[in-house]
Amino acid sequence: MRRARHIAILTGAGISAESGVPTFRDAQTGLWAKYRPEDLATPEAFRQDPKRVWEWYAWRRELVSQAAPNPGHYALAQLEGCVPRVTLITQNVDSLHQRAGSSNVIELHGNISRVICSAERRVVEQWQETGDAPPLCPDCGAPLRPDVVWFGEILPLQALEAAVQAAHSCDVFFSIGTSSLVEPAASLPLEALQHGATLAEINPLPTPLSKHARFVLRGPAGQALPELLRSVWVIGRSPEPNRQ
Repeated sequence: MRRARHIAILTGAGISAESGVPTFRDAQTGLWAKYRPEDLATPEAFRQDPKRVWEWYAWRRELVSQAAPNPGHYALAQLEGCVPRVTLITQNVDSLHQRAGSSNVIELHGNISRVICSAERRVVEQWQETGDAPPLCPDCGAPLRPDVVWFGEILPLQALEAAVQAAHSCDVFFSIGTSSLVEPAASLPLEALQHGATLAEINPLPTPLSKHARFVLRGPAGQALPELLRSVWVIGRSPEPNRQ
């Protein structure tokens, strides 16, 4: 890590769960427990019952707004001051990395706080509140939807290409708080490994990636990441940021 010129990081639901953000499955509780994922997070579900899908995401958006970045998020933001280049690739849609101060964040699955036109796919920041759910695009009248990737949809091409490029060019690749099961994100660490990067995993439990990683830290990211940064840049030497 001290010699690295470029560190790439992939984060998953685990790091956000430490901030109290429920995973997709964990959020299917209470009124939402009776629904299947395909009833709440697919293009077909939105076409069949846009009101239900909108209200499900409005409820999740409220949960996210009440969460705060944890020490793991802040440690990754601080890493940007220690390495010339840090690329943070996240499968999370909660903006906690940005709120912690990370500046170069690639959102593979979108952002739950953004709203887009379902027809034109452009971000809509303001619309007329009529009490309808979902509200309508002020330009074309199409229903608005959350700017997230649903089951059955492809990832944003620009984000995916940037993530692959980072995996190919980094010296060190971290996989943090992810099950390493969801593609295409699950292939990014292996892409980095094939291009000569040192691969490390931080996760409380073993994953399919564990056997490929050179270093495996078992535990929550909120504990492991701050300790790791202290051991690399504080213990034995003073932290001297060399960010360009």
